[in-house]
Amino acid sequence: MTHERVIQMNTSQGSYDIHIAPNALERSKEYFDQLGSTIVISDEHVYPLYGHLLKSPHRFVIPPGEESKTMDTVMEIVNHMLSCGLGRDTTIIALGGGVVGDVAGFVASIYMRGVPYIQIPTTLVAQVDSSVGGKTAVNTGVGKNTVGTFWQPQKVIIDPTTLRSLPRRDVVSGVAEVVKYGVIYDAGFFQYLDTHMEDILSADIDVLCEVIERCCMIKAEVVDQDEKEHGIRKILNFGHTVGHALESLTHYQEYTHGEAVLVGMILETRLARVLGLIDERCSQEVHSVLRRLGIDESIARHSTAALIEHMTHDKKNRNEQISFILPMGVGDVEEFMFDPEELWGYWNEVAGVGAHKVIKHPALVNRPMRRRSTG
Repeated sequence: MTHERVIQMNTSQGSYDIHIAPNALERSKEYFDQLGSTIVISDEHVYPLYGHLLKSPHRFVIPPGEESKTMDTVMEIVNHMLSCGLGRDTTIIALGGGVVGDVAGFVASIYMRGVPYIQIPTTLVAQVDSSVGGKTAVNTGVGKNTVGTFWQPQKVIIDPTTLRSLPRRDVVSGVAEVVKYGVIYDAGFFQYLDTHMEDILSADIDVLCEVIERCCMIKAEVVDQDEKEHGIRKILNFGHTVGHALESLTHYQEYTHGEAVLVGMILETRLARVLGLIDERCSQEVHSVLRRLGIDESIARHSTAALIEHMTHDKKNRNEQISFILPMGVGDVEEFMFDPEELWGYWNEVAGVGAHKVIKHPALVNRPMRRRSTG
């Protein structure tokens, strides 16, 4: 059996461990023995599968999907906890994917001015990304994750066997976030993913443990350097400028988060090619791995004006400029800022198909970030 892997996350709120082990949920008592009151926050898909293993006397189960990621849901949970008489000694247990983790973490950050919480992510997206690093948020009518906090969990418990219950679409969505780590940080890991893609998609537990561990290690290294996303942590947003805009534009009905990020990574890599930041070989290398996931990357059905308008509301923007994390090579990215009108000048090339004309803009402002490539 694959052994337990433990990664330490260091933050301003203290250190905590990320536990990665097959069948960890079945051993949950080992992790929770020292806790006082607990409440499980989960969704209608996940709780029936795993909720009984946690043996918590309290629970709040929400409908699955981004539609539940709202302030209304947050207040329903808060009022339920108050009606149960739960105090500041309560630990919230987030059991589910990214929506559950974000909502539960946000509730934990504001309930009675902050209570501890534990992340138990059950999707690949959550296991490699959203459960780690302390970001919490809900969506608003303006955009995705526009209201939130930084609130670190007390512990993260990752059981890769939960991925076997996921539809292939959800696994593919998670792999998109996995590939992101290779492009932004680790060329060697990118090559590992290319070699083991079918093993990942078929939920090979040994390969998944290796992949999840490496992703969490990368995120731990990045968050340790930049917890509040003022510098290097921004590299984790590769694919997300376009991805979040696509999610918001389609009212979270057309794409999963991972699918939107996957399309975003393809288009943002094209933008890097159009700007002459990467060569054709590198562009094709990234695209060939992403296209193995079988996602429809065409955005011709979406209005360019509407898409760029949604990008202008991204919370990463500054001084009315749109932030993009663009690849300079595999394992190497930088941040670039664009005026919306300037972006229009490139977008026909980016959104098209086939070969792309390189349009180097002489006034392009390159804001270099700390970069790291590892083998």
